[in-house]
Amino acid sequence: MPGTPKKTVIISGGTDGMGRAVALERLARGDRVTVIGSSEDKGRALLAHAADPHLRFVRADLSSIAEVERVVAGIAAEYEAVDALALFANRVSRRRKETADGLESTFALYYLSRYLLSHRLLPLLDAAPAPVVVNVAGVGNTAGGIRWDDPQMTRRYGPVRAQLQAGRANDLLGVAFADGATTRTRYVAYHPGFTRSGIDSHDIPLIRGSLRFLARFFARPVAESVRPIVDWIDHPPPDAHTAVDRGRQVDPSLKTLRPADAERLAAYTEDLLRSLR
Repeated sequence: MPGTPKKTVIISGGTDGMGRAVALERLARGDRVTVIGSSEDKGRALLAHAADPHLRFVRADLSSIAEVERVVAGIAAEYEAVDALALFANRVSRRRKETADGLESTFALYYLSRYLLSHRLLPLLDAAPAPVVVNVAGVGNTAGGIRWDDPQMTRRYGPVRAQLQAGRANDLLGVAFADGATTRTRYVAYHPGFTRSGIDSHDIPLIRGSLRFLARFFARPVAESVRPIVDWIDHPPPDAHTAVDRGRQVDPSLKTLRPADAERLAAYTEDLLRSLR
């Protein structure tokens, strides 16, 4: 019917940067878009800018398991199917912080919220004709890894180390999600490269200033970086799992995509969630 939204799209971390750009692009195509973000002010600003009845903003702290579950319940009550889930939420923390669940905050927001959203929304995704999950992280990068002896980084915390660990965890999340799963949902791990997105939100002034300087010469425009995401929502890749690093498909044999490590992380994550219930 004329005026009926074409797709239902959920975006975590969608109030600014690349997430915001994807939201506006999909709204322009007539989709129904739900954006999840932690800032009420940014959410209201996005709503005012878009002025589109098909846009919905949900304020939530996705580093909290209870908040993620609340968001999922609200989406399930609102929609019968979800066509696309785009995952952007992340925040750099200069010092180690613990969430209300007792988890290291980068691990909780950058990795665990994405794990929960993709798994908890899977029934709604599989109810759509051509569903896709797009996880925007750093796939293809081999720096860092899971600290299997201390995933919550109670020792030797560092903001870069925490970001790299969560990035590698997201690589493995995609592998485990697609490996042997009885789902029609396609999973895309996407590294857009250095993009003019989220630079001003960095809480370390020296790094923020350096990023601003470098972005003037080397960063990709946001519109360029989000173009593949916008297209994947319309045309998901044929494979269950696809990893793309700055326009190039990543070799699935890369050491950061080992199925055994993906299985190990999935088991750790489920054990962790059971211990917190």
